Amino acid sequence: MKQILHIISSPKNEASMSRVLGKKVIQSLMEKHPQANITEYDLSKIHMPHLTESHINAFFTPAEDRTQAENAEISTSDKALSDLMIADILVVEVPMYNWNIPSTLKAYFDQIARVGFTFKYEYKGDSLLPTGLLKNKKAYIVTSSGGVYSEGKLKEYDFTTSYVKFFLELIGIEVINIFRAEGQAIYGRDESLRKGIESIVIE
Repeated sequence: MKQILHIISSPKNEASMSRVLGKKVIQSLMEKHPQANITEYDLSKIHMPHLTESHINAFFTPAEDRTQAENAEISTSDKALSDLMIADILVVEVPMYNWNIPSTLKAYFDQIARVGFTFKYEYKGDSLLPTGLLKNKKAYIVTSSGGVYSEGKLKEYDFTTSYVKFFLELIGIEVINIFRAEGQAIYGRDESLRKGIESIVIE
């Protein structure tokens, strides 16, 4: 049975194009994997704490040496890691907010980026990047934006999906595709969403 982890980061609800498009991606996945189990992280409803010094200190303290307070401090991180570890497929919704990702998604990434769990400081070949530890996982990125960032003059300013793709691949997750409801300020919301839905292909 496939385990799907659905990450939602838009603070908007029905008005969110990334949510609508993400729901369509989930529906397509369920058509292909009807017995799949879905775990949903709606970051507008789940408190995902931003990192503090006490979080970082607890991360780097061996489990057997942590105090009860330190274990409580990283309990959200531990739960997020547990759900991530069992996932086969991720659907990460990431609307473009001021040319970057919502801060709630960055907080989630900071909670799962932990040495010895999702990456290690081992450098292969001439790479200067750490080595990802997550294997046999794939991801689909779902995004929305007012402009067109997949091509043309604005492509170099797509810090949103480029960062999410980089982060996921850094920890070992293969990004299969990016689905976009883009150009809403140009084509209108309905047309942008239609194009995004038509682009959905699940491998």
